[in-house]
Amino acid sequence: MNNRIDQEVVPLRTLYSGEKIPCMGLGTFGSDKYGADMVSESVYGAIKYGYRLIDCAAVYQNEDRIGMVLQRLFAEKEVERKELFITSKVWNDMHGEGQVLKSCQKSLMDLRLDYLDLYFVHWPFPNYHAPGCSGDSRNPDSRPFSVEEFMGVWRQCEELVEKGLVRYIGMSNMTIPKLEAVLPLCRIQPAALEMELHPSFQQPELFDYARKHDILPIGYCPIGSPSRPERDRTAEDVSDTQLPAVVQAAKAHQVHPAVICLKWAVQRGQVPIPFSVKEAQYIANLKCAAEDPLTAEEMEAIRGEDKNCRLVKGQVFLWEGAEGWEDLWDPAGVIVTK
Repeated sequence: MNNRIDQEVVPLRTLYSGEKIPCMGLGTFGSDKYGADMVSESVYGAIKYGYRLIDCAAVYQNEDRIGMVLQRLFAEKEVERKELFITSKVWNDMHGEGQVLKSCQKSLMDLRLDYLDLYFVHWPFPNYHAPGCSGDSRNPDSRPFSVEEFMGVWRQCEELVEKGLVRYIGMSNMTIPKLEAVLPLCRIQPAALEMELHPSFQQPELFDYARKHDILPIGYCPIGSPSRPERDRTAEDVSDTQLPAVVQAAKAHQVHPAVICLKWAVQRGQVPIPFSVKEAQYIANLKCAAEDPLTAEEMEAIRGEDKNCRLVKGQVFLWEGAEGWEDLWDPAGVIVTK
């Protein structure tokens, strides 16, 4: 690959510790469409081009292949470990006592790393479903959010930091009421909050809450996840790349509308983690963060496109008695506090 981006031109974001990390990462969730080999090869090409933040997870079932690619890059002296910021996540079936350590150790073994830079609690409850299950699948053991259960998982994550296995810990798929319940109980604060963020689902209150508490928002589905699994699709979903303000900006800048979604995300202050196995796309994705910014008027027009359109609804995690996927996101009376 001849074209490599200069690291000096990639904007940075600041964690609560003062450490700087890249303003954009590469996602590795291949959905139902891309296998581990294709995902890992995209990681190889993306790091060679200049990506330094790679977002992984145990449930994506490709960390072992990504680990092989990382070793290949280190052996070729393309990059040093200290230059990368690698994240992973504990899946819902590993929330029990002592299980988080096992999950982290498995990810470290698969990724062939001595430590992770950031480790997330993937979902804030132990409601398990098998990868690739249908949207109407339900686990009879699923249950609502519990502060006590969540803090049991968080304490195990804090121990990972104390053991030197991870440098930072984070939360994912949370809400303001959940955060208000658990943040005062944390010995080690979350460095980041991974959340769905794209022009038609901007979550301004949660975004601002995280920033106010010095928690960096990391945005998944930043272009509306056109490759998301069928189980996460509904007739009411909005296509971000067809929003009028996005389309108008794309014409003005002579780029694909997906690039506009990413420019908006970076300029807003979140860290988008787009996924692509296509070299031209992941190159354009990182490059767009460093050049030709949107105008203030374009940013404001896209802000006005928020449709509150959640794409990853999480319905497979519902428990008996839940009225619908909205219950996962805290309608009145759903939060369990003990």
